[in-house]
Amino acid sequence: MSQDMDSWQLYRGTNEVGQQPPTLPPAPPWRRFSRRVGAADRPALRYRIGAEEADVVNAALHLRRPLLVTGKPGTGKSSLAASIASELGLGNLLTWPVNSRTTLVDGLYRYDAIGRLRDTGRAHEMSSPEPDVGDYIRLGPLGTALAVSRPGAPRVLLVDEIDKGDIDLPNDLLVVLEEGSFEIPELVRLPDDGPDIPVMLTGTRERRPVHQGVVACEDFPVVVMTSNGERDFPAAFLRRCVRLDLREPTEDQLKEIVRAHLGDDGLRAAEDLIETFLDRRDRDQTALATDQLLNAVHLRITGVDMSRESLVSAVFRPLEEAGPVTE
Repeated sequence: MSQDMDSWQLYRGTNEVGQQPPTLPPAPPWRRFSRRVGAADRPALRYRIGAEEADVVNAALHLRRPLLVTGKPGTGKSSLAASIASELGLGNLLTWPVNSRTTLVDGLYRYDAIGRLRDTGRAHEMSSPEPDVGDYIRLGPLGTALAVSRPGAPRVLLVDEIDKGDIDLPNDLLVVLEEGSFEIPELVRLPDDGPDIPVMLTGTRERRPVHQGVVACEDFPVVVMTSNGERDFPAAFLRRCVRLDLREPTEDQLKEIVRAHLGDDGLRAAEDLIETFLDRRDRDQTALATDQLLNAVHLRITGVDMSRESLVSAVFRPLEEAGPVTE
């Protein structure tokens, strides 16, 4: 399908302001967002994985062990967690993105000590009751996953790019992953005969009561940790994980992915693009992601008037460099 130049070019770079904003075309299926925060129903429903890889996922589910997923960028490591949550009906995906400054406590809980001190002082000035300590504690993604997971309905947690974290983070996680529980010191020091303290969950206004300062799961959550292989992990950490190495999709798998997202019309339009994609990825050892192929096919079937060479140059940019791609 092809349209004239005026119909698809929304931006021209001329600094000429139009009389009214243009109407944007529909977004690709994988870029349509739910109104619900944290919804995990977009790309997951169309995620594809091989039978051998699915067996490894099932092993982790049966063993109640974290799944450590490695592979090159763009192989679908993060999407796997969303797929598990969606296919098994386990609710919205909880996500814990890791960076070089991430510590264990970031995933467990946050305590707003300054806010509590300020509000307590204000309460004393007004002779009103002191605020409850639970109002200033919010569980992090890992803490929330432990708090809400129950038999038959565990939550799915994505710990994204754990290899980017501090070198001590995997070791720090060992006890929590093994015991399925952790303590909140600010609550542990309260009297043992006191009531359970409701604390806030991440990404929601919902609360969960904490008994004697200990957050513990009834059933271990489904924990998916991704790694780009940027560094090695301690043996003690690896021993507690089920490991899955996601390989780059084959030609047949790419065709299945394109058909799943864009239908038979998309697959027919993708034949030469798939060939170019595989040629660059396998022969030239260019780092490309599957969604780059999907982007190119979507642009073609929605009437973007670009030559094949321009389309490839614009979309098939190597992941490891920012320079131009030449045909």
